Amino acid sequence: MDEDLISRIYECAFAPELWPLALAEIADLAEARGSILLTVNTDYQVLRWAASASLSELAADYVAMGLLSRDSRVERWLAARHAGFLTDGDIYTSQELETDPTRRALHAAGLGYAAFTGAPLPTGGLSFSVQRDAAGGPFEASTVGQLDALRPHLARSALMSARLQMERAQIASETLELIGLPGLVFDDRGTVLAANHLIEALTDHIAWRAQGRVSLKDRSANDLFQSAIATLHLDQSGQVRSFAVRGTHGDGALVAHIVPIRRTARDIFTRCAGVLIMTPVTLPQAPPVELVQSLFDLTPAEARVARGLAAGDSLDQIASIGSVSRNTVRTQVRGVLEKTGCRRQAEVVALLSGIAVRS
Repeated sequence: MDEDLISRIYECAFAPELWPLALAEIADLAEARGSILLTVNTDYQVLRWAASASLSELAADYVAMGLLSRDSRVERWLAARHAGFLTDGDIYTSQELETDPTRRALHAAGLGYAAFTGAPLPTGGLSFSVQRDAAGGPFEASTVGQLDALRPHLARSALMSARLQMERAQIASETLELIGLPGLVFDDRGTVLAANHLIEALTDHIAWRAQGRVSLKDRSANDLFQSAIATLHLDQSGQVRSFAVRGTHGDGALVAHIVPIRRTARDIFTRCAGVLIMTPVTLPQAPPVELVQSLFDLTPAEARVARGLAAGDSLDQIASIGSVSRNTVRTQVRGVLEKTGCRRQAEVVALLSGIAVRS
């Protein structure tokens, strides 16, 4: 067995950008067109993927169309309890091979044969397939044997990478605690990966649910929180990222901030999607415009309106100071209400008058 290839597989756990090269080498070893590596959740839906350069464009198209998410090979491999590679003929009947949508799409692209394996992960599972052109014929037993020799290394590399991500999530939450901020790290499905003691103590604001889920007890704030989780991957500049969170008794004591985690594009084992940080409200003090804008993702005009409301200015006074019409100010007030999660102007005043710059 090529020791350099094995070393490269383990390097991928720490440098995911190397996966396409390792996958290409494995494909060459099997005299195949290319290889595809997927991670799936417990429902066998694709979370991340990587592919050799020869199949990268095809894999991207199939993931976008949802074809790979309907690939049942991981589930069937787990059911077979086979600690090695299987061919499509081992897990599908001849009729299934003709009707399976993923297989038909691959066949249309000239790919006729595949060798496949999987591996369970704490987050779901790993799917690895080597794809051969139809003209290349079925995989020989000797070739499957060579792939079997690589499988333990592929599985260990995947497990190492998954554990590293969990450790990074824990370090992130602990770092927030060191600077006095309650915080937790969640994945792209909203499951909590790590939380510090400060946020665990916020029992008046946060409800801990089954299966590692979390919600905010303030319904309006929770709607914004769940929406942010669902759209975090879209990276929309106008998406609400900061909003008020009332406690059980309706007091507006905290501001929630949703901070997206930017991932390496090829890091298929990264689960961390974002961080929820809860900013405590301290002594009453009208905040500067810059702080208001950064906390609630307001436009400059909306921030000035919010600051004016907190200072006790009327809509007419705010319009005069900004040299705009009263209707314009009303529109900006609606934007402030939406982004701060408040329902009335009085709530904005109460919220902002309680925010102070922490030394």
